[in-house]
Amino acid sequence: MVQYKFYYFDIREFFYGKVPVLEVDGKQLSQSGAILQYLANKFGLAGKDDWEKAKIIEIFDFYRDVFNELAPYNYAKWGVREGDVDQLRKTVFLPCAERVFPLFVKLLAESGSGFFGSSGLTYVDFVLAEYFEAVRSIEPEVIGKYKELTDFVAK
Repeated sequence: MVQYKFYYFDIREFFYGKVPVLEVDGKQLSQSGAILQYLANKFGLAGKDDWEKAKIIEIFDFYRDVFNELAPYNYAKWGVREGDVDQLRKTVFLPCAERVFPLFVKLLAESGSGFFGSSGLTYVDFVLAEYFEAVRSIEPEVIGKYKELTDFVAK
């Protein structure tokens, strides 16, 4: 059984001065995307070959672009940052959602596996399932228009 050790850390010891940091054999790896891809490769969740791995990274980068584009609305809606929620919904969220959610549906269909990778489950499926669920929590009627995405999350 894997043993875990909880300890307090001095953030000044981290190269970038912030978390997350994964420590493996005394070496530190920073940045959530790097950690995610390292673990995905280690545990067989990055894709089956170089092409699929590249496509999964492409989808992950697309997700990050979407996340950043929708961040002003999402953060205002969640109460994390200031902002006119109604105005941001009209000018940021709805136009972006109408443009990108069909692309996510298309990517899912093109994979032929029921997941975003053609070989099956990859790390990007976990990332996107969590994100679509977060969107559902604030905009259930909008994400609900995309049954393929809600079915994917339910899986």
